[in-house]
Amino acid sequence: MITTLAIKNYALIEDIRVDLNAGLTIITGETGAGKSILLGALALLLGKRADISSVKDASKKCVVEGYFSINNYGLEKIFEENELDYEPQTILRREILPSGKSRAFVNDTPVTLNQLQALAPFLVDVHSQHDTLEIISENFQMEIIDAFAGNEIFLKKYQQQFSEYKKISEELKKLHKERENAAKELDYNTFLYNELQLVGLKNTNQQDLEEKCETLNNAEAIQDSLQQVSKLFEEDQIGSLETAKEARIVLGRIKEFSKTFDEFWQRLNSLIIELEDLSNEVLNSAENIEADPELLFQTNEKLQQLYKLQQKHGVTSVEELVEIQNSLEEKVNTTLGLDDRINSLEKESVTIREAALKTSEALHNKRTEAIPKLKREMEEMLAPLGLPNARFQFELENSLEFKNNGTDSLQLLFTANKGLAYGTLKKVASGGEMSRIMLVIKAVLAKYKKLPTIVFDEIDTGVSGEVANKMADIMLRMSGGVQLLSITHLPQIAAKGEYHIKVYKSEENDVTTTRLKMLSESERINEIAQMLGGATVTEAAIANAKELLN
Repeated sequence: MITTLAIKNYALIEDIRVDLNAGLTIITGETGAGKSILLGALALLLGKRADISSVKDASKKCVVEGYFSINNYGLEKIFEENELDYEPQTILRREILPSGKSRAFVNDTPVTLNQLQALAPFLVDVHSQHDTLEIISENFQMEIIDAFAGNEIFLKKYQQQFSEYKKISEELKKLHKERENAAKELDYNTFLYNELQLVGLKNTNQQDLEEKCETLNNAEAIQDSLQQVSKLFEEDQIGSLETAKEARIVLGRIKEFSKTFDEFWQRLNSLIIELEDLSNEVLNSAENIEADPELLFQTNEKLQQLYKLQQKHGVTSVEELVEIQNSLEEKVNTTLGLDDRINSLEKESVTIREAALKTSEALHNKRTEAIPKLKREMEEMLAPLGLPNARFQFELENSLEFKNNGTDSLQLLFTANKGLAYGTLKKVASGGEMSRIMLVIKAVLAKYKKLPTIVFDEIDTGVSGEVANKMADIMLRMSGGVQLLSITHLPQIAAKGEYHIKVYKSEENDVTTTRLKMLSESERINEIAQMLGGATVTEAAIANAKELLN
């Protein structure tokens, strides 16, 4: 429920703050006093798009703030779904800055307009005489039946099943499309993968292959060169090793005389050891090098395959070819595994579909059972509202088409007079009849479902006398379970309110301002007397007002 509404710098409102209570609160005021402005500010708070022209002083910020007590509303999941912080005492705020920019907050956290609009229907329901879109909606009509039938548990179960079924169906649709596209590429991807796999990329070192190829191509020249090097090392008298050994002998004669000479000898000795190792390796290499036309052909063939594949795939290394091979392998395996995934999901889809159908059948049966009782209750409530011959006809049909609330389709037909054919509400119900039907529907819903704050904006237009009195009785009964605010011009309804707010205009320094006032008992008597007799309050009007209030 709304506990406090604060409005600053909006239309004719300069700065007002009103505390609201549970039960039935009546809002009255002369035409043009600003009741519609109050509704406009409330609509802004609930997510209506901001308009800078509605700001009273464009040089200042406009702020509309509502305090809501929602600890019994069970809205934790709604807050979570919309990424909002839940608080039992929640504050909604809208701001219009002088720049024209609009901001919205929930519990002081900035939110988008979409988040605010998603939350609003669970907090306040504003209904006027001309607001008939909701009542002619099949979903709303089904909501009435379900509330009356106590279908909340079955609905939650069905909606979970339906959500899962939709999710699986979407996944299957996606997989079928993937399989269709993948099938076209499977042969080509398989060919590319096999082509890369045959080369044995994962055990291939391109640099080693290129060196091997160069070595085999120049085997004779390499062998000649190595043998010549070996000869230069080992040849008697002039070989490098022989020369170094002679020098070592000479240094050996004087190394004992000085550390320096000993160091010369050690360095030369190390060099001789290294040269001997090098000489042996060169000789071994020379002996191992031989022309091998077959090996050369195989090596060159593999290199050419690598170059060809690198050019084909637009890469320059074996590592990149390996990445491409892995990617192709994944694509091929994914394509081949799609059938298994699709078969598994199709079985799952059948199971969840059968479960949802079973739950929707339970919903249908409970709805069918509830409709006669609901029909009777609505007709009995309409009778004292000037519609004694009003009759409803609920045409409920079950199908295999899944909807968000089951597999039923519903058409609500109505006639207000005996002997006249039934028709849809949109076609056969007048504005006044529609308002009374909506009042009755809201009253039924209030008995069986936790509703948000309801605001009736002159829903009583077109009625008077005893009918207005009966409408007021219904509102009063409704307000026992839901906070109800009613904007009215009828004294019969105003008198039934537990609280009474007057909307009026005042002028200060040639500036007109809309104000609100919570009326005392004596002030209510005077207000209702004015509603009965006009601006001039007579003793008879006062007496009549007191009688209505009592």
